[in-house]
Amino acid sequence: MTSSLGIIIGNRDFFPDNLVEKARLEIIEVFENLGLHPILLSPQDTKLGGVETYQEARQCADLFKKHREEIMGILVLLPNFGDEKGVADTLKLADLNVPVLIQAYPDDLQKMNVVNRRDSWCGKISVCNNLYQYGIKYSLTSQHVVSPSDPSFQKDLLDFVAVCRVVKGLRNVRIGAVGARPGAFNTVRYSEKILQRHGITVTTVDLSEILGKANKLSEADISVKNHLEKVMAYAPHSNAPDAAMVQIAKLDVVLQEFMEEYQLDATAIQCWTSLQQNYGCNVCTSMSIMSENMLPSACEVDVTGTLSMYAMQLASNSPSALVDWNNNYADDPNKCVLFHCGNWAKSFLPDIQISNAPILGTTVGVENTYGALDGRTPAMPLTYGRISTDDPHGLIKAYLGEGELTNDPLNTFGNRAVAQIPDLQQLMKYVCQHGFEHHVVMNASKTAGILQEALENYMNWEVYVHE
Repeated sequence: MTSSLGIIIGNRDFFPDNLVEKARLEIIEVFENLGLHPILLSPQDTKLGGVETYQEARQCADLFKKHREEIMGILVLLPNFGDEKGVADTLKLADLNVPVLIQAYPDDLQKMNVVNRRDSWCGKISVCNNLYQYGIKYSLTSQHVVSPSDPSFQKDLLDFVAVCRVVKGLRNVRIGAVGARPGAFNTVRYSEKILQRHGITVTTVDLSEILGKANKLSEADISVKNHLEKVMAYAPHSNAPDAAMVQIAKLDVVLQEFMEEYQLDATAIQCWTSLQQNYGCNVCTSMSIMSENMLPSACEVDVTGTLSMYAMQLASNSPSALVDWNNNYADDPNKCVLFHCGNWAKSFLPDIQISNAPILGTTVGVENTYGALDGRTPAMPLTYGRISTDDPHGLIKAYLGEGELTNDPLNTFGNRAVAQIPDLQQLMKYVCQHGFEHHVVMNASKTAGILQEALENYMNWEVYVHE
């Protein structure tokens, strides 16, 4: 799906017209090369398609309103000083409440005469000052002034599109909470009310309803046969008995029906230990399939965990996984073991196998834990983080950072990885001191900056970035 951005081209009449004209053509070409869809005034609408007067601001705002459902963010171009009020008035009148990126053109030292001078360096400061006065949030390019054809701007623009995806997604996300939080997991408690204030809807269902519907299904049902084929094609399963595979498929049918009925974007599912005791298998495989298909799913009814997965997925356009900060890695202070029974998206698991959960099996019987995945994550980029509701303070907070997943030896079971993170000991102090959960989310990307901009600047959440 093509991302659409509104474009405001700022102008001031005592600057050369050709600067505005060239900027319009240049940005259209850049958008075309990057696969983006521009929504902007034409030269027939206003002088050169720019915005300077209040009337032009109204015209631009009306255009944006017509495309309200498409526009995920707005780019402000300043080929010259620009009219600070024209930009601010357009954004205020359009009232789209989307991220805004401010660009300004550089001057050429050899062209500082009257017919070529831009003064955009100064104009950008004035535009930002006005947006600050109006209470309009905005983002900045890496360099204060930069041409749209410059590679650094184009990276900034694509990062901005990712910020827009995160903000738009989080303001409308619908999460399914399947079952009650396991009694032993106070760590995953959260506030539905705080989440709802930020546009995040949680739809709950009792686990007994899901299991009851699954138990009523027969192996002969077409839906079960179809899902069994899907599950068997997803990963090698020679370690799992046929009966367990059918159990997994029936549960998969009901979970998909639940998600479709309530139009859910993500789920958090009760697993430990009700599913094993009352149904006889793990739900990990279904969760992995959902996460791989960009419908993230977290275990232990960790709703803010799956919210974190969804945010990282939006930032990177790739699946996320919920993991435990689980073990030290020998005596290396900057490495640790990430682990879970086995529900990570298979993008993380080139050696994926449908198997069982040995630790859980010690209490509920290994025969009741088939459906857990086994696999080792190899070396890849790492963005990690966690979103959490801080109920005593009535806010949403998060921490973020980047590191690497490594190929260091690791002889154990389940879904596992070795992470290398600079100053890991200080990060663990921060996690403990600020009451974060033992669950964290990993994503094979370098997107902490995108997430920080989206969560801190536009969602107005409290964000710590570990450097």
